[in-house]
Amino acid sequence: MRILVLFVCMLASPAIAHELWIEPIDYQLRTSDNVVAHIKNGENFEGMEIPYLPINFEHFVILGANQVAGVVSRLGDRPALDQTAPDSGLNIIVYESEPTTISYDSFEKFEAFAINHGVDDMAKTHFARGLPSGRFTEVYTRYSKSLISAGNARGADRHIGLEAELVALENPYLLKAATDIRVQLFFNGAPRPDSQLEMYSKASSGELSASVHYTNADGIAVLPIVAGSEYMLNTVIFRQPHERHRDTNAVWETLWANLTFAVPN
Repeated sequence: MRILVLFVCMLASPAIAHELWIEPIDYQLRTSDNVVAHIKNGENFEGMEIPYLPINFEHFVILGANQVAGVVSRLGDRPALDQTAPDSGLNIIVYESEPTTISYDSFEKFEAFAINHGVDDMAKTHFARGLPSGRFTEVYTRYSKSLISAGNARGADRHIGLEAELVALENPYLLKAATDIRVQLFFNGAPRPDSQLEMYSKASSGELSASVHYTNADGIAVLPIVAGSEYMLNTVIFRQPHERHRDTNAVWETLWANLTFAVPN
């Protein structure tokens, strides 16, 4: 378990919600092309590039239709990923971070963070558990995926068993004339209903936009899409820390699920 030193003040700010996402240089590749992608930390598609640091992640792989390839880069590489896809068709890049802790000086900062991600009754829950209004610790883990096509667009995203996971129920590279896409949120292997999902889009012109959506009783959100745009979806799940994090003394745990893809022209 590592304690995050850099960016603590920034991450604890109620005005900033920092996502961690996979951002390919190109989402559609020829079979012979390398998959090249950044790991980024920031918001609304704007952020810093995270180098390839194995100490930071539990898993970093590319899932093809029939094969799995571990990401192997040199220490400190940016972009963090630059290698061939294991299969033609739809490939899924998966990044699972190591758990990290962050400390809050006041409950108000944490409450603002929770409200920003759809948890309006955090004060009631927090104080009902007898937790402090002063300094306390949160532990968090990132579960980020990205969908790319290599050679052709055949294939589908799938639930691969991440503790928190977003799954595209349609292949975005086959939706040129579509106006929406369905995405399902899973938590501990089951669909998670009534959850807030933040959606960020970047048009080919570079124009950025953001919107908020919610999953239905089956954990599915229907999201508007426009051809020629890049998308990032993000959601945060709050819970009491799992017992495996007991040594951190954290009183809250958050699990961040993130998914990026593009819709071609």
